[in-house]
Amino acid sequence: MARVTVEDCVERVPNRFDLVMLASQRAREIGGGTALHVDRDNDKNPVVALREIAEDKLDHEELRESLINSHQRVTLEPEAPPPAAEVLLENKSEETAEGQEGGTFSAAISQPSMGAYRFEDDQDAVEDK
Repeated sequence: MARVTVEDCVERVPNRFDLVMLASQRAREIGGGTALHVDRDNDKNPVVALREIAEDKLDHEELRESLINSHQRVTLEPEAPPPAAEVLLENKSEETAEGQEGGTFSAAISQPSMGAYRFEDDQDAVEDK
């Protein structure tokens, strides 16, 4: 039987919503195999989590960060290296800047002007019959 009351926990975490969120996160951690800070006494994970909070055995900020990280869908990673094509383009442009023979990659690809394209709604392209 649970030997913890909400009043004991509210003294440590004043907001009841935060209390529920932190206790549920801690219960998940306990279920995942994290070491306990109090004796289990045949209690279930949520009760053990509430007892740990009531006895002030946890760092609330650390638990809050763990909660935030568990709910994040996008993780912030360091900037990824550029794709190989961009690296090759940079190397080629550096060679051209140093005066070595060979043109830039962009010079090898000629882009047609917009006049070369025909659009269906272009009035000049429509022939009168």
